[in-house]
Amino acid sequence: MTPDFVSSSLAIVAPELILAIGAMALLLIGLFMGERSAPTVSGLAAALLVGAGLVLVTVTPDGVAFGGSIILDPFARFMKVLVLIGSAVVIVMSVGFAERERFDRFEFPVLIVLSTIGMMVMISAGDLIALYLGLELQSLAVYVVAAINRDSVRSTEAGLKYFVLGALSSGMLLYGASLIYGFTGQIQFDAIASLAAEGRSLGLIIGLVFVLAGLAFKISAVPFHMWTPDVYEGAPTPVTAFFAGAPKVAAMALLTRFTVEGFGPLTPDWQQVIVFISIASMAFGSFAAIGQRNIKRLMAYSSIGHMGYALVGLAAANVSGVRGVLIYMAIYMTMTLGTFAVILSMRRRDGVVEEIDDLAGLSRTNPVMALFLTILMLSLAGLPPLAGFFAKYFVFVAAVQAQLYGLAVIGVLASAVGLYYYLRLVKVMWFDEPAESFVPMAMEMRVVLGAAALFIFPVYLFVGPSIAAAAEAAARSFF
Repeated sequence: MTPDFVSSSLAIVAPELILAIGAMALLLIGLFMGERSAPTVSGLAAALLVGAGLVLVTVTPDGVAFGGSIILDPFARFMKVLVLIGSAVVIVMSVGFAERERFDRFEFPVLIVLSTIGMMVMISAGDLIALYLGLELQSLAVYVVAAINRDSVRSTEAGLKYFVLGALSSGMLLYGASLIYGFTGQIQFDAIASLAAEGRSLGLIIGLVFVLAGLAFKISAVPFHMWTPDVYEGAPTPVTAFFAGAPKVAAMALLTRFTVEGFGPLTPDWQQVIVFISIASMAFGSFAAIGQRNIKRLMAYSSIGHMGYALVGLAAANVSGVRGVLIYMAIYMTMTLGTFAVILSMRRRDGVVEEIDDLAGLSRTNPVMALFLTILMLSLAGLPPLAGFFAKYFVFVAAVQAQLYGLAVIGVLASAVGLYYYLRLVKVMWFDEPAESFVPMAMEMRVVLGAAALFIFPVYLFVGPSIAAAAEAAARSFF
């Protein structure tokens, strides 16, 4: 390697290097300061993520690093910014909750930073090796985070379930990657696409399906969703908020790049798989959530459904579809983080509560929280003029343009079914007799909830065109 090659590659991965060096420094700070260092390390970790984001946006050039293993283009830049925001917000939200629940360990923010590095590698992966390295770096940190509350049986069980099922999905993905390499002799996505254009083979299609199965596990799409409800309910709530946000964005970005860039010539083959898991996820997420009483389990099934809606855009396999995926993931992450700010604030003097009935009469005990949560629930349901409506609008329009009329119709029907359980939660807050009031929200929760709700409405009406333009430019990097 020439010095110029190394320097240009290092410039492209500068944000990841900053996070890696920063994570090691934070680990040393925590070791020297002891357990009392958790708030300090959390603050520094959030600042580190923000700093990496600023470097990514202002300094880092587009290009290809390490011979095509890492790609930084407008698509990667867009999704990396979302991941960094999601991780930083979760760290900020976790500080007060961790102190109250007595699992405030300095390892938590360090693990979040390490997981974020893996997510950024996933988003920029240009070959099968970078794909797996990023995926495993993200996953190994998340396995530990899920079980970080060692005194809780539920948390330990959640971590073990996620680890076992995650290992199974990794094995499927590796088997698929080995088949792809065996039948093409290539690991880079663009080289695989060139060979696929010359002719398809049964072994290549089987390998593609196995890799899609492994990636579908990461976004908790049906039928690889089985870990989601139990892990969401059992893991500490800040960890659940993290699971529901940034990792989903990174996995969806990797799935999009892998299919569109690596297997564009075989679009009719993988499109069938994406359409199936999209329909299954939308339907299952809508119907399974109806009977839920625990709000974290409700959000788990909601997440499954929303990944199905995002996959509608990917199934379209065109510029409009990829643009829809980008916009959907940005709005979804905002809605989810705002909702979890409320869930983290569901605390009474005798401890944390998680049942939907505990929100009864919230409009009378805390009208501002009730109003903002109502905005978020109606946006998750996809009602206009909230941002959630535009998220679904873009992916459904892309499906219609790709002549996937049945998929678009099923998506609209699933949205109508899902409206029921979101409205049920709104009904509990506004029309049921008040339950015992919660303790006052922490300041960081108020900021996150207020920012998320105001972004959903009315701020998105003003900034939406700019976000759509950025997403359009990012989507065109594939075509």
